[in-house]
Amino acid sequence: MNSIHFFLLSLVLLNITTVINGGMTSKYVRQALPSIEMSLETFPPPSGHNVPEQVHLTQGDHDGRAMIVSWVTPLNLAGTNVVTYWIAGNSSDVKPAKKKAHGSTSSYRFYDYTSGFLHHANIKGLEYDTKYIYEVGTAKSVRQFHFTTPPKVGPDVPYTFGIIGDLGQTYASNETLYHYMSNPKGQAVLFAGDLSYADDQPNHDQRKWDTWGRFMEPCAAYQPFIFAAGNHEIDFAPEIGEPHAFKPYMHRYPNSYKSSGSISPLWYSVRRGPAHIIILSSYSAYGKYTPQYLWLEQELKNVNREETPWLIVIVHSPWYNSNNYHYMEGESMRIAFESWLVNSKVDLVLAGHVHAYERSERFSNIKYNITNGLSTPVKDLNAPMYITIGDGGNIEGIANSYTDPQPSYSAYREASFGHALLEIKNKTHALYTWHRNQDNEPVAADSIMLYNRYNLQTDE
Repeated sequence: MNSIHFFLLSLVLLNITTVINGGMTSKYVRQALPSIEMSLETFPPPSGHNVPEQVHLTQGDHDGRAMIVSWVTPLNLAGTNVVTYWIAGNSSDVKPAKKKAHGSTSSYRFYDYTSGFLHHANIKGLEYDTKYIYEVGTAKSVRQFHFTTPPKVGPDVPYTFGIIGDLGQTYASNETLYHYMSNPKGQAVLFAGDLSYADDQPNHDQRKWDTWGRFMEPCAAYQPFIFAAGNHEIDFAPEIGEPHAFKPYMHRYPNSYKSSGSISPLWYSVRRGPAHIIILSSYSAYGKYTPQYLWLEQELKNVNREETPWLIVIVHSPWYNSNNYHYMEGESMRIAFESWLVNSKVDLVLAGHVHAYERSERFSNIKYNITNGLSTPVKDLNAPMYITIGDGGNIEGIANSYTDPQPSYSAYREASFGHALLEIKNKTHALYTWHRNQDNEPVAADSIMLYNRYNLQTDE
């Protein structure tokens, strides 16, 4: 090898080391202006009589054999709360055995708005790893969709999750969603909170919940979204006569919280393929003796890493964040729960809230108490990797003010919009990639092969 070849190879290796081994702040710069909101007229209701709309899915039990189908109709007529479903056949000669599931129906008022009729039907007893066709609506208003159930819970089951946060409904949001949809690998979405941003509108304009549902339908009607609630889901507005927190969110986006022993849909868990996913509420009480605290304490004991080796936690407000926006807002929850997550060898903690992207090294700060002065995060192979992915593209724009110098726990950070994929290969390896929205294409700007904390406790 001559000196020129050696020099070029050295540059390549140096670049790889810089990206993978941490401490990199991307030089890519995105304009730090508010994103342009798509208008109400961008997403009109479907034409026709009492046509179902805003169709979306979420897991309907703890282990993946049920699916909650949700949709909205303007009228509550006979049969509008029924979903018809069957296994997708390989031959048109075989007539499929169709079944029906009846859903609950409700509506709500918020200030000067009255919702349509919200239908939620839980289809139970599904077969694993099977494609189903389903229909909602009656007579000429019937609409057809499909979904595929996850494989049976098990340690070496490959499965791919999309990861999105703080999406909103801007033109940048549209890029993020359709970039994710353009990749056929994604099978379900882990959503780290902040959905419609209706509360950013005058009087929390609830029509923006409807337009967000229509915006999301091309994706959310075909694969389940597992939601955490963010601050923009609180919708607490006593000044306009709305004193009940999370009212629109909980009417529109139910989940199977009771199957994991929770008393609230704001914190719960599901198991899907090789992963046990715990969703926490950054905006519900979590101090000692509170319901969320007691639930998480027991839930971590319930995790079976022989069956679900990948343990993922979703919050909204990040615990490790080197951006000046929302700096240290997640600190009290970190102090309450970080030691539990380290002791449980959690693989990933996903958060949103900060409108930028950041990935951490495996660090912890669990030796601190008020007298010992040990307040610096240290390398810890038992610790989770923390991902901040509040970069969906919402109306408030990008968060481009990072602390300087970059702290030791921060591996990669960039003030851009995008989404991520987690491709779980087996019980030891998972490929994580973050895809920046750049020049109308999803560019894989950050990637790392993750090693499972339970089965392969090696430094990435």
